[in-house]
Amino acid sequence: SSLKQALDNLVTAAEQAVLDGANLLILSDREISPTRAAIPSLLAVGAVHHGLLAKGLRSETGLIVESGEPREVMHFALLVGYGADAINPYTAFEALWQAQRDGLLPADYSDEKIVHAYQKAVAKGMLKVMAKMGISTLASYKGAQIFEALGLQDEVIERCFSGTNSRIQGCSFDIL
Repeated sequence: SSLKQALDNLVTAAEQAVLDGANLLILSDREISPTRAAIPSLLAVGAVHHGLLAKGLRSETGLIVESGEPREVMHFALLVGYGADAINPYTAFEALWQAQRDGLLPADYSDEKIVHAYQKAVAKGMLKVMAKMGISTLASYKGAQIFEALGLQDEVIERCFSGTNSRIQGCSFDIL
């Protein structure tokens, strides 16, 4: 029940922020602690996106995800497909910077060059994902929810991924 309550609180805070004039909302997991658990970024994006849509506020703001979770192309594809406008994968960047300091990447790579190379690789990967689905622009892909969920109960789908097909049930909020 605490995950459900946390999602409700997040959506309510997002709605209020937009009503107060926020043009950008940052959904971040940087402030986690023993008393403040992180909400999985895809659940957070989906819940806020749908919450704002339901109130007619989604077009008023952009959603930025700042999370340690996204690392692979499909993570980015899912976040954008469920409403994220921008993603800051800070843990991926930090891991790459550490790999460079440990001598696993060429010494002439600056932090900026490492970030640029990672961003370029993710962008190319997302273009491949979109091309396989027959989508040619990121604007057409953002928030389109053209996925099928596997292993999530209807209550999770309805709250965070409304309209997504799910023929195989599985995890509920209690399990998540």
